[in-house]
Amino acid sequence: MIQPDDRIATPGQVVSFERNEIMFTGRVIPSQCQRSVIVDLTIMDNLEEIDFEYDRTVVAHTNYRIIEE
Repeated sequence: MIQPDDRIATPGQVVSFERNEIMFTGRVIPSQCQRSVIVDLTIMDNLEEIDFEYDRTVVAHTNYRIIEE
């Protein structure tokens, strides 16, 4: 299980998060969300192998960790 950050990610930063026991990594994209971020998952090399329905997803601020500025 991932230990979330206390920081809030901004567009362009890379975050990681866990969903259904799978670790995801993506780049935060601009949005008007206040309690969450929209994450573009296309930076993941294995996204097709995971068979996730979408290439973008919404992640609450309490559920991700910033891994790259």
